[in-house]
Amino acid sequence: MLEILKGAGLKTAILSNGSEDMLSAAVANAGIAPLLDSVLSVEKTKIYKPHPSVCQMAVDDLGVAKERICFMSSNAWDACAAANFGFRVVWVNRFGQAQERIPGRQEAEIKDLSQLPTLLGV
Repeated sequence: MLEILKGAGLKTAILSNGSEDMLSAAVANAGIAPLLDSVLSVEKTKIYKPHPSVCQMAVDDLGVAKERICFMSSNAWDACAAANFGFRVVWVNRFGQAQERIPGRQEAEIKDLSQLPTLLGV
């Protein structure tokens, strides 16, 4: 999926509560570094998602307005928080989880990433 998104000229990034070391190792082990524009850890903000400053870090780093960022997560709470911040959100609900009862609603809900290119017009 990252190859498809990059091939369409889209920026790609990871925004995670994981540490920089953990993310660096995961990206290296997966061999996806060339497909990512950025790998962002909450270590820079010293606060975890869902705090808005974490989402703002992606806006600042990528140089893209928050309304133009499509955030994807398989965690319902993460998707809601990102939507509440102002990101376009696609919830990858692989296991048919119930909607969270917290502010923020995703723009779309998909079962797997195969549906993503159509949603993004790629």
